[in-house]
Amino acid sequence: MFVLLTVLVLAGLAGPLLSFGARGLVPAVIGELIAGFVLGRTGFGVIDPSLQPLPAFSALGFAMLMLSAGTHVDIGSPAIRQGLIRGLLAFVIVALCAVPLGFGIDRALGINHPALLAVLIAGSSAAVAFPILAERGLTGPHLALLVAWIALADSATVVVMPLTLTQPHDIAIAIAGDVAIVAGGALVLAAALRARRERVVGDLRAQSLTRGWAWQLRISLLLLLGLSATAERTGASTLVAGFLAGMIIVRLREPDRLALQITGVANGFFVPLFFVLLGAQINLRALVESPSRIVLAVALACAAVIAHVVAARFSARERRVATGLTASAQLGMPAAAASLGLATHALSAADAAALVAAGCLTLIPATVGSLLLTRDLARANPPKAAGQTAG
Repeated sequence: MFVLLTVLVLAGLAGPLLSFGARGLVPAVIGELIAGFVLGRTGFGVIDPSLQPLPAFSALGFAMLMLSAGTHVDIGSPAIRQGLIRGLLAFVIVALCAVPLGFGIDRALGINHPALLAVLIAGSSAAVAFPILAERGLTGPHLALLVAWIALADSATVVVMPLTLTQPHDIAIAIAGDVAIVAGGALVLAAALRARRERVVGDLRAQSLTRGWAWQLRISLLLLLGLSATAERTGASTLVAGFLAGMIIVRLREPDRLALQITGVANGFFVPLFFVLLGAQINLRALVESPSRIVLAVALACAAVIAHVVAARFSARERRVATGLTASAQLGMPAAAASLGLATHALSAADAAALVAAGCLTLIPATVGSLLLTRDLARANPPKAAGQTAG
């Protein structure tokens, strides 16, 4: 087992190495997926994702991925409140565009999952877009719009997407499971906010800091595993459980050290493992051998970009095209759809590969959009001369 884990962790290093020195233009997950492609079913077959205990590690990595995505969505943040109305308008327009686009692509290519395609077109990725926005140092009203828009899109598609891969007779059970997860999360949040006022809790946190217990990290992981267990028992999706756990953690306004600990556990081990195993599970040869699925990947990416640019034209006050391009970033949701589809046999190998490829393709216009926003911001706020600064 340790030899296999060593190979997986080593493969995961491909992500940072390919991202290094490129100004963050290539997300690390691309390198991790490529490593999985090379070592898995597409390439040399060194990694068998079905070999125990790899499915358990993959499931934990998936949950941690959604936890990380959820921590980027703080529904009470000033940026989301400031851009809420226009963000909601943008998301509604994207959804209205996504339905005919998704159903049209499905009918043209015979995928038999029109609702899934529509949801993926309408989605945005907070885990991809927010770090890009932070790295660029973007400010202004268009940033508030983007934050609210992407947060709303991410939150909505997280709930709806798993339902599109659920058998019709199981949808009611899955919805009931999602309701149970949300209700449980709300109770945990209320109890945690109340407990924070108790002296014993403050003493426990203080001793954890001085004695290295990592108490808050343990509680955070317990929350994630508890909600995921609820999803497992009720037939709901771990995707919803992980995302909600992340949203609860960010609402508790925990210290920065907890964010660093979660990042270390997630991005240091479990999330790279998930993407390497996902890459190993996906067979790109099936995609190459199926021209219609190559067309599906390109069509999905183009449809997502078109829908988001159209929405930005009606909701953004300035820099409309660049805003729409930036909001079209997707990767976590297509990867999640591919993983769920393969696990439930709802998607073929070629279909799953096409979804992941489409998500990767959207990173190109999203990166271009963020660069355009950065350039426009620099032009609007030129650096002051030394004499002006001194004066």
